[in-house]
Amino acid sequence: MNNKHHYVAIMAGGIGSRFWPMSRTAYPKQFLDVLNTGKTLIQWTFDRYQKFIPVENIFIVTSEEYVDIVKQQLPSLPIENIVAEPSRKNTAPCIAYISFKLAQKDPEATFIVAPSDHLILEEDNFQQIVERSLDFVDNIKALVTLGIKPTHPNTGYGYIQYEGLEVAKSVYKVKTFTEKPDLAIAESFIASGDFLWNAGIFAWKAKTILAAFEKLQPEMYELFDQQKESFNTTNEKAVIQKIYPLCTNISIDIAIMEKADNVYVIPSSFGWSDLGTWNSAYDNMEKDYLGNAVASNNVIVIDATKCMVNAPKDKLVVLQGLDDFIVVDTKDVLLICSKEKEQSIKEYVAEVKRNKGDQYI
Repeated sequence: MNNKHHYVAIMAGGIGSRFWPMSRTAYPKQFLDVLNTGKTLIQWTFDRYQKFIPVENIFIVTSEEYVDIVKQQLPSLPIENIVAEPSRKNTAPCIAYISFKLAQKDPEATFIVAPSDHLILEEDNFQQIVERSLDFVDNIKALVTLGIKPTHPNTGYGYIQYEGLEVAKSVYKVKTFTEKPDLAIAESFIASGDFLWNAGIFAWKAKTILAAFEKLQPEMYELFDQQKESFNTTNEKAVIQKIYPLCTNISIDIAIMEKADNVYVIPSSFGWSDLGTWNSAYDNMEKDYLGNAVASNNVIVIDATKCMVNAPKDKLVVLQGLDDFIVVDTKDVLLICSKEKEQSIKEYVAEVKRNKGDQYI
């Protein structure tokens, strides 16, 4: 297809604290080969879009501190396509920034917003759905989100409820967004059949999402709009340094998607995982006959089952007698944690910070 007005903005500014201690503030999970595949998560994401979006139309929005890592990992990406945020302000300011930047460059820009650290196994299927979403928003003033058909009542994802009537091929109007529910509510969502997981992958025309910001987040819109002439010029960095401290720290879901009345969803299935936790990595890795997933070639497992093991290639690890554990060894931190406690890793990181400062974070 390669429409010259089609772009992708890959968000790569997060710190991935649930993948600690492998993921660190200085080198977070999107830049790591979490699944031991030979490619980092951001490289997989870039390659996935490169198949149908020209490289000059792929933008990476990241934190200033990661610009050099992006350059190193994506050498074919034009340097001016690395968009640096001066601070982390969640996804709404990030999307406002790239939307203004693209609208200034190309008033007809239509683009996908995607996280840099998700796993997608069925790439052809994914490409078809993304192209369908771009075609839909090209012609209709709509904000589209890709909703994943749920396979089980997961409490770690947000949910999208949609109406039963198709408005275009496989496109439905969104009724409600729900933040991460408890298990009973998640089970009722699955049983009802009209709920999807919120994958955080969006499609829209730059001018449509900017109109939504103007209406629903007027203060944030004003901050960027007053300076829009500076985008894509040598003055852009200085201007963004002024704008960002004034932006609210808020997600695009809360700022726009939950409030807008022109939100649509495409129910999708393409082997998706948000790779948010060590358990999700475990689910997507090859396992030995005792159910251990080992991301290293120097681990000896004895009488251990269903463990997730990640260790440096040059370190010998001998693991005996553990059942259902996460074992992650790095040069300066060893984490041994029951798999059922993985949602608490964020709390353990906070505890480390309190007791030991930032050196291990």
